[in-house]
Amino acid sequence: MRLEDPVATAGWQAELVLGFQRRGARTVLVTRRHDGPLVVQKPLYPEGEAVCHTIVVHPPGGIAGGDSLQLDVEVGRGGHALLTTPGAAKWYRSAGAWARQTLALRVAPGAVLEWLPQESIVFDAARARLSSEVHLSGDARFIGWELICFGRSGSGERFTRGSCRLSNAVFRDGRPIWLERGHFDGGGKLLASSAGLRGQPVTGTLLAVAPEIDDALLGACRQQAPLRGEGAVTRLPQLLVARYLGDSSEAARRYFTALWSILRPALAGREAQEPRIWRT
Repeated sequence: MRLEDPVATAGWQAELVLGFQRRGARTVLVTRRHDGPLVVQKPLYPEGEAVCHTIVVHPPGGIAGGDSLQLDVEVGRGGHALLTTPGAAKWYRSAGAWARQTLALRVAPGAVLEWLPQESIVFDAARARLSSEVHLSGDARFIGWELICFGRSGSGERFTRGSCRLSNAVFRDGRPIWLERGHFDGGGKLLASSAGLRGQPVTGTLLAVAPEIDDALLGACRQQAPLRGEGAVTRLPQLLVARYLGDSSEAARRYFTALWSILRPALAGREAQEPRIWRT
């Protein structure tokens, strides 16, 4: 059997649908529907009523072969939602079946969505597919990141078997402004290649999307550097892209948090206030 052939098997099938609306000065979670083990805690307002913080929880704690997680989020006109997770997502080894996570994020004109999950740890021999689509309308804004650790590097594990497939897309008014796919096989050449991960287990991408990203904002982000590993920032039309490559998911998260603290005031008009769950 070829590695890319999916194997049908029973697993957790989970779907979570969230809808946010602006009501007066408050962003309200008006739709919360779930099927299977993917839920949210109560809405939180640590920085006032305008921004709704929401913690997405996967109670099983890990994602195994055959599991499928679907998260659909919509932020209505003028709303502002920040979503995060309580801890690292763990992608367990699989005997053959793929595990999947699919994000569909929609942001209306005048709205802001921040998707700031903690890292994903892809265990050796896992078979993981992670895909996301962000659909922005009008002058909507988005800040999001993805951090991936190949193998449990803290215990010396490396990603020698299995596969991880990544697919990310951002659209504004139906037109693509960012399309990216990644294909990493355990023990594959791309993990060690100078054109790939250069033997580093941790990689990350941050995307900040707005109608305009000026030179001053780009320059301020380029002044930041991770404490360990390497970081880089570039700009495309309506898009700022930051990358991390290194051996520390903590260093990656701190680097992206530092960039977020610069980007958020410029793009969303609010000072960065870290979700409390990050400090627990």
